[in-house]
Amino acid sequence: MNHRIGSNAAVMRRWLELAHRDLVRHSTVLNALNVFPVADSDTGTNLATTVRAAADAAGVLETGDVGELLALAGQAALEEARGNSGTLFSVFLTAMGQSLEGSTRLTAETVRLALHAGHVRAWSVLSDPVAGTMLSVLEAAAAVPVPQDVEDRSNQQLKHFLAGVSAASRAAVLATPDQLEILRETGTVDAGALGTLVVLDALARTVGGDDAGDEVELDRLVDAAAARAAGTQDAPHAVHGGVEVMCTVELSPLEAAELRHELSEVGSSVIMSAVSETGEGYRWRVHVHVARPEDALAVIGERGRIVNRTVTSLAEPSGADGKQS
Repeated sequence: MNHRIGSNAAVMRRWLELAHRDLVRHSTVLNALNVFPVADSDTGTNLATTVRAAADAAGVLETGDVGELLALAGQAALEEARGNSGTLFSVFLTAMGQSLEGSTRLTAETVRLALHAGHVRAWSVLSDPVAGTMLSVLEAAAAVPVPQDVEDRSNQQLKHFLAGVSAASRAAVLATPDQLEILRETGTVDAGALGTLVVLDALARTVGGDDAGDEVELDRLVDAAAARAAGTQDAPHAVHGGVEVMCTVELSPLEAAELRHELSEVGSSVIMSAVSETGEGYRWRVHVHVARPEDALAVIGERGRIVNRTVTSLAEPSGADGKQS
C-alpha cells in the first residue's frame, strides 16, 4: 500500500516499522559482512533487534510531537540495544528526537538539523571513533544541503532532501573499503554502514510516500555486497574473541567521564551515553569489549550499581545467547 508524502508522528512510527522489516530482510548479509570492530557476525541481528525496540516503544507512545516520539523511542532502544551498531543507532535516534522536540511536522531544515545532532552525538559517545563505519554514513547524511529549487518548508522539499540523504549515504557506504584496512583486505563494505543506509533509505521511502518500496537501488547494493561477503571472517586482521559487556548505571557526568577513561584502559569499543536524568545525575548505558567480563564489571561496579547487564561472547556466531541480569 502506497502512502502520500507525510511528515508527522504517525509517519515516524511507520518509518521505524519499515526500517525493522528491511533490517530483518537483509540481516543475513549484514551479519556475513561483519568484520569490524570484531568478526562476530551479528551486526544485522543487533540492528534489527534494537530498531524493533524503538518501533515497539513508538507504537505505544501517544504523542503528536515528532521529537518527543523519536527521543523516547531512542531512549527505549538504548536500554535494549545490542552491540556497537545498535547502541550507536539508539544514540543517534535519541539525539534526532531531542533536536526535533516541539515539532508536530517535519521540514527539510529541521530534519537536516536533527541528522546533524544525531551525527555529532554518535561520534561523541565513542572513545575512539573510526571512519569507514556507520559514523561515516551519518556524517555524509548530515552534510546534505536543503534543496533550494523547491518550495521552502514543503513536503516536496523534504522528499527531495531525503532522496539526497539516501544518495549520499549510498556513496558513503561504497567508500568504506577505502577507509578501513580490513575492508580493503576483504573487498567488502562495512556492515554497520550498510545497515545505517537501510535505516535512512527506509526514512526516505516512508516520508516520500513509497513505503511499499522502491527498493531497487538498495537491493542492488545489498546483493553486490552479499556476492563479496564470502570468506570475510577469515580476513587477516579480523578480530575474534573476548566478550561484549553492556549495562546501565547511575552516575554524575564527571563520574561517567572518569569511567569512560577507566574502561578505555581495560577494553575497547567503549560507548557511554546518558539515557535519562536522575536526581543527582543520569542513567548511563555502557558498552565495552573486554577479554573477560570481570575486567569491565569490576571497574563499573566501583562506580555504581549495575543493572540491565548483558555479557555476550564475541567468539560465538550470530544468535548466541548473552547472559543478562
